[in-house]
Amino acid sequence: MRVIAGKLRGRPLKAPRGLDTRPTSDRAREAIFQILGNLDGLRVVDCYAGTGAMGIEALSRGALHAVFIEPDRAALHTIKDNLDKLGQKAHATVLEVPVEKARSRLEKLAPFDLVLSDPPWRIAQLGAVAVARLFAGLLAKDARVLLGHPAAQPVTLSEDSGLELADRRKWGGSGMSFFEIPNKNE
Repeated sequence: MRVIAGKLRGRPLKAPRGLDTRPTSDRAREAIFQILGNLDGLRVVDCYAGTGAMGIEALSRGALHAVFIEPDRAALHTIKDNLDKLGQKAHATVLEVPVEKARSRLEKLAPFDLVLSDPPWRIAQLGAVAVARLFAGLLAKDARVLLGHPAAQPVTLSEDSGLELADRRKWGGSGMSFFEIPNKNE
């Protein structure tokens, strides 16, 4: 596993041992970030961060700051180690807390421009709903929220989430749904 593009391109990323963490594949990350385009100056959150690969990729591509949310200690150690080895600690905040309990800490860092969430697939739908609730009122007006899921089981959000589906993509068995705040002027 490596950083795909940007100032950290080609640098290796460490992953925790075992099967508890399922990092987003290099291929999927490359495609996702090509779709996202310019990230210069954005404030990003990597929910269910695992290795931190998604947030680190955003930093490599110009994001101003990334918040990593991860409750698993082994994964947390890996994220911190990756950030340290890549010289990105000054541009990151690491929260050792379940996503559902991160609101009070995130309020101090908001607003956010991009939320990246690729939870364990067994909780993909629950994770999507938790992320939508968590970031209500914490997003910038043009924010995007990406929710990972098994390709065969796309996530859905209710209308009251304040987000609408803009795109949905698949890479092998992995899927990503791209949500955004609806433009009220249309």
